[in-house]
Amino acid sequence: MKRIIAVLILISAISILLLTYHENEEEPQGFTAYRLIAHAMGSIGEQPYTNAYEAMLANYEKGTRVFEIDLMLTEDRKVVARHEWTESMTQQLGQQDKLPDHKQAARLTHEEFINTPILEQYQPMDIEAIMDMMQHYSDMYIVTDTKEQEDKDIEHLLTEIVNAAEQRDPELLDRVVIQIYNEPMLDMVHEIYPFESIIYTLYATQDSPAEITAFVQENKIDAVTMPEYKVSPNFVAKLKAAGAVTYVHTINDTNTVNNYEKWGVYGVYSDLLTEPEIEQNSLRYLY
Repeated sequence: MKRIIAVLILISAISILLLTYHENEEEPQGFTAYRLIAHAMGSIGEQPYTNAYEAMLANYEKGTRVFEIDLMLTEDRKVVARHEWTESMTQQLGQQDKLPDHKQAARLTHEEFINTPILEQYQPMDIEAIMDMMQHYSDMYIVTDTKEQEDKDIEHLLTEIVNAAEQRDPELLDRVVIQIYNEPMLDMVHEIYPFESIIYTLYATQDSPAEITAFVQENKIDAVTMPEYKVSPNFVAKLKAAGAVTYVHTINDTNTVNNYEKWGVYGVYSDLLTEPEIEQNSLRYLY
């Protein structure tokens, strides 16, 4: 009996410590108040990678507030929400019968892009439509995933984002989160506009965890996101000590989310999950 009582007391003490720990943690601000980032605006009808208006709206209505968006330039250098200009993507979006053969794997013009429905029913979005959505929904954040490879194209794309926001309300830029892929890109971004929020995504960098952590701390990076093969409890803990929350991509089930949460991972990018699902299943609520 004494042993049982001792165990119960120990469990209670641990629960109190954990509860106190969570209560004393500083509450995240801005986009990091949310643990779910909708990958390519999230799926609609279980179809990922649409980057479509209906996907953004449907997932917002389900409670998601942060949307990662694939951004590319059209043939006439307008910014649109598209993952890539390839034949396979044209087929995935159900547009192969709507476009001529020479456009199946080529950049579309802005007019062609906007006027070619996705899966025959969903509306493609350009940066103007995205900014209109952000202006209408004052708690919506976007995370840029710039798919262009050349510096001049990335600079043009980011400049167009700034211009589109400033034409409406410069404060919209407070809710634009720029995703960078390497250390030099941060300087490029800041030369264009002093964006408040940055995510460092690690899938393309060869830098060591120590180099990444030092860069994050020195530059006060808000968040780091990484593929599953780069995650470790030690790395996550060091990033947290450096001041950054950690996201993992792309995760589509709550069991995996919980496993990473045990490692200290803060949130995930997901095609299918929503912010309320992440919160409802969080291990934080066990204490």
